[in-house]
Amino acid sequence: MSKYDILTKYIPLIQTDSIGEWIIDKKNEGTQEHPIQMAFVNYSEVVHNFISDVYAFEESNKDMELTSYRDILEDNGLEWDSISMKNADVSILNAQCVLALIMGAVRAERFCDGALLDFFKSGSVLKWLERLKSIE
Repeated sequence: MSKYDILTKYIPLIQTDSIGEWIIDKKNEGTQEHPIQMAFVNYSEVVHNFISDVYAFEESNKDMELTSYRDILEDNGLEWDSISMKNADVSILNAQCVLALIMGAVRAERFCDGALLDFFKSGSVLKWLERLKSIE
């Protein structure tokens, strides 16, 4: 059993999961009586469990310093933005940097609704998990 199993177990799950969808209020007209609800992403249970496991992994592996994901990315020539992260050549990255990509994607959702959905839908999360599995 690998220490990355808590995350790599999601490889087959995300390949078949719906991941999530944008919920946009089309019923209300924006009046005071019927205000329009802000759009949001409704993530699947698999994604919610994945997020919990990312934080659980970070908590039980403090030596990897994943709370410094931004610094780890910069040390590997990457920026904490979707283009740099999606285009990263994971074949040359070590486990810490791959995990920093995952943590950076999870944290991005806190600042920009739908950021994590984009990382999942683009195949980036799957690519990162597969690299982590190959490092095992």
